[in-house]
Amino acid sequence: MHKLRKVAVATGLFWVEAPEAGVFVQCGAPADSVKHLMKRGLIVPHERNGVSFESGPNMVLLSDVLIQNGAFCNLTEFPVLQMLYRQGMILPGHPGNRGIRPVLIGRSDQLSAQLDYIHRGNYGLVSEDELISVGVEPELAAEFMRIKLKFAFGRIRPPEELVGTVALDGFEPTEIRDGVTVRRLALNRFEFAYAGETAEVDLSLGPDQSYEAPYPRNAHAIRRDYFSVIHSGDGDGWDTERPAMGAVLTWQGRIYLVDAGPNIQSTLTALGIGLAEIEGVFQTHCHDDHFCGLATILRSDRRVKFYATPMVRLSVVKKLSALVRIHEDRLNEYLDYRDLALGEWNDVEGLEVKPLFSPHPVETNLFVFRALWSGGFRTYAHFADLASLSILRGMRTDDPTQPGISARRLERVAADYLTPVDVKKIDIGGGLVHGCYSDFVGDRSGRLILAHNDRPLTHAEKAVGSGATFGAVDVLIPASQNYAWRYAFEMLNEYFPGLPGHQLRILMNAPLVSFNPETILIREGQVSDSIYLLLTGSVEVISTQFGVRNLVSSGALLGELTGLHGLPAMETCRTASFVEALVFPSDIYLEFVVRNDLFAGISQVLEYREFLQGTRLCGEITTTTTLNRIALAMRRITLHAGDMIGDELGDSLCFLRNGTVERLHDGAVIETMGPGDFFGEDGAVFWTTYGHHLRVAAETDLYAITPAAFEDIPGVRWKMLETFQRRRSLG
Repeated sequence: MHKLRKVAVATGLFWVEAPEAGVFVQCGAPADSVKHLMKRGLIVPHERNGVSFESGPNMVLLSDVLIQNGAFCNLTEFPVLQMLYRQGMILPGHPGNRGIRPVLIGRSDQLSAQLDYIHRGNYGLVSEDELISVGVEPELAAEFMRIKLKFAFGRIRPPEELVGTVALDGFEPTEIRDGVTVRRLALNRFEFAYAGETAEVDLSLGPDQSYEAPYPRNAHAIRRDYFSVIHSGDGDGWDTERPAMGAVLTWQGRIYLVDAGPNIQSTLTALGIGLAEIEGVFQTHCHDDHFCGLATILRSDRRVKFYATPMVRLSVVKKLSALVRIHEDRLNEYLDYRDLALGEWNDVEGLEVKPLFSPHPVETNLFVFRALWSGGFRTYAHFADLASLSILRGMRTDDPTQPGISARRLERVAADYLTPVDVKKIDIGGGLVHGCYSDFVGDRSGRLILAHNDRPLTHAEKAVGSGATFGAVDVLIPASQNYAWRYAFEMLNEYFPGLPGHQLRILMNAPLVSFNPETILIREGQVSDSIYLLLTGSVEVISTQFGVRNLVSSGALLGELTGLHGLPAMETCRTASFVEALVFPSDIYLEFVVRNDLFAGISQVLEYREFLQGTRLCGEITTTTTLNRIALAMRRITLHAGDMIGDELGDSLCFLRNGTVERLHDGAVIETMGPGDFFGEDGAVFWTTYGHHLRVAAETDLYAITPAAFEDIPGVRWKMLETFQRRRSLG
């Protein structure tokens, strides 16, 4: 019988165990990793002496890099919670409490960041001063901290009390427990050894790999209504069959998210929503099952609006800063903060939203949305992560020196829970920090949706509220128009500024066509007789020349080079979801461009633009005007084999059009770059240097671009951050 066993669980996620030594290691921690382990039978329920609990890992091996292909790699919050509470490691007298703590294994800098991230996930803001710093009145800050301390059993515990660590900084074997060792073979490659056996784990993702969702989702073609709620998740962080509680709002045809939970990209793709369509995110709180999809939102080619009360916003920023190890002040380069006033109606481009205080271990808000229509307002309430009234009653105290909730605050919270609306989605997850259906038995709302649990509803619950399957829609105010035409006009007006309306209407007369998922629009190597303006949904752009697959969405103009010049397409364009596009016949588009004296200007940048769209860094930029701006800033430079690249390029970001450049550290080649790769992000964006040397290995043409061209494109900066952190780890 083998003493050391390895299981490939999912992309970027492995399991290594040495049962004789009591070692069970989860290797990698992408979003929903616990759900993957459950589905593979590596976390299973048990009962001992009448106590129910779960098996599972007791250690987590961290990725050497924080971000891969745009996604977070080290989301250990739920694995640690599973060990502490569902396995019972922290519970007094529990059969799972054997005197050991969860252990994190990784680089010292990663471990420090993880402890801070876990700390913020447990408590959010940790002092009255932090609350006051975002405008909370001192008396209210004291009240909120009293409630937080009651949930925390009287004190804010440092993360070191909850989690152990094993530093893995070099390449030597390190013992993790009872003779089991692990050593780093290379960046993100590790070898476990025990009793003469070894197991190797590689946590790196390939260029075209992504972390996968633990559950499939059927494709939907959702309608952009005037005001509607699309149900994108009714489960919780433990539900292996459903996404965590969340919602998509449509308002006057625009798309907003309520929270950004795990695997949000696959959720959006299944719903036929492109990333570029996301207007904003309403954030309830910072727990991972509502928060970790922000990695996807940050990949947009513009700063997405982030709606939250200041205290929720600060708790999210502090946790995100710890997770990706960048300063809090730099996160506003990626998100457009739009603070909401607590307990007041806030106008969000005509949609009104009122955040309500929810007693919880971290700063949390419930949201009520309303829109004016015939007969009064149409309303939706999203009540994620609320505590049951029975738990809150047990926390009641009117002693202002003791942790707990005052009778007056409890009365106000109970009244908020029963706010009557047309549709209300509520958390009924139970336990210490989640809600109970019985608190809503007398609710006068038109429709209650019971969510945030990992089990079927009981008969008693079914008598109170409804469920909502993935992709189900509650239309509060129907649309009497197809907003796709508005999107099309806005995009064309941006792409062709200054042209009169009657000229744009030539293109607006093109057919609006719907495409099924997995439909090829343009095939690489062939001339296309159509040009596509993508309005809704997502399209894969696949370049075999660079070995790149990018995902583009609303605003992308596909096939312009082949359509205008009759050249073979450089990429294959294939729908990833249901898609709507305006389809221009190439001859009409060419005539339109020529008649308006645009041909020379477009042709000037088209080659550069096509190159950028074939790269990993810029391939997901959908706004054509943004691509044009970058293209105009590009200058071509030729270098020769043997050249050392020095200061002559200044702080430029450089792409390889062709050729080869080697990255050297202490004289050794640590990276080889080819066509489509880039360098210079350390000085251009992060104002530092790796201390590496760059050598031209074969004659190379570069495109050098000034960093100002990328200042307001968060998706590009996010990919640069990923590359920066990976290259900094090389040596």
